[in-house]
Amino acid sequence: MLHEFAHRTNIPVLTTMNGVDLAQDDLHIGYIGTHGNRVANMILNECDLIVSIGARLGIRQVGRTAEMFAPKADLVRCDIDEYELSRNIKDNEKKFHTDARDFMRMLMAEDVGDYSVWRGQCLEAKTLLADYDIQPGNRAVEKIASLLPADPVVSVDVGMNQCWCAQSLVLKGHRGRIHISGGYGTMGCSLPYAIGSCISMGNKASYCITGDGGFQMNIQELETVKREKLPIKIFVLNNRVLGKISETQHLEHNDRYANTTAASGYTVPDFCRISEAYGIKAVKLESYEKLDRYSSWITDNEPCLFDIPLPEKSLLTPKIRFETQTIRPELDIYIVKKVEEVLRQQYLR
Repeated sequence: MLHEFAHRTNIPVLTTMNGVDLAQDDLHIGYIGTHGNRVANMILNECDLIVSIGARLGIRQVGRTAEMFAPKADLVRCDIDEYELSRNIKDNEKKFHTDARDFMRMLMAEDVGDYSVWRGQCLEAKTLLADYDIQPGNRAVEKIASLLPADPVVSVDVGMNQCWCAQSLVLKGHRGRIHISGGYGTMGCSLPYAIGSCISMGNKASYCITGDGGFQMNIQELETVKREKLPIKIFVLNNRVLGKISETQHLEHNDRYANTTAASGYTVPDFCRISEAYGIKAVKLESYEKLDRYSSWITDNEPCLFDIPLPEKSLLTPKIRFETQTIRPELDIYIVKKVEEVLRQQYLR
């Protein structure tokens, strides 16, 4: 019903990290929060109404100072968990303690206008920001997404790869699923997720995107993949460091690395040799751009592994500071003004 309502009204759909698979293909704009897409957070700052369906809107989305969250917007919240509704994000918010499906039925029954102009402004702003905040990890995820079939089931691990996927893994079709652990932070979850998904779908192909750190926590499950003949396609985004932790040590602790880099006690094995030892075909790519050569591996009925190198000092961008709600890295004031001008046209109509 969400897709039907969005297509009927052309109201832009933003998601949280846990719900990134609810707005894919032509509905995709971005997700909000700490590492959310910059355009999504800027849209929040300029919109006049937010309808939140089943999103808890915790500190990663709202930030430390709730008054700075969507400052121009009224807020309508729907949640089945009354505890979540017991706290206020805005003083005048409207709350509906009900199931999301029932809430969507109520919305579908309303005579809601067409917001194509506003959606067009959001997409124009997205285009203006298309060349900013893009890291090699984002490009690798975009390449993977381009090679996947329509409506795939993708499992994502914890770490930088999780954020890159939330930002850039745009699937073809609207029925695909992205299994993501969100706030649980369970490193190593993606391969077990992919195994469960594959078996539950009757041994239909599932896709696993992981980092070198998370993959080492459940690497022995390759034996399960081989033994059960599961056609799981594993993409290891390999920057040879524990990315999110090393980034914090770099940005906040003056490069005092501890057990996150090769020099400070963290190392990475040859994933291809390990995969082949389990009887699973594998390839170490020179770059994510070479994935096209192995498109047949992605569509066949056998498990495989791709070791995709990324720069050791890969970063996550953008990032919102809790203390100030500013987005790091900051953009040139001209592009910020241009995006704000595009989004504020709604108030001039």
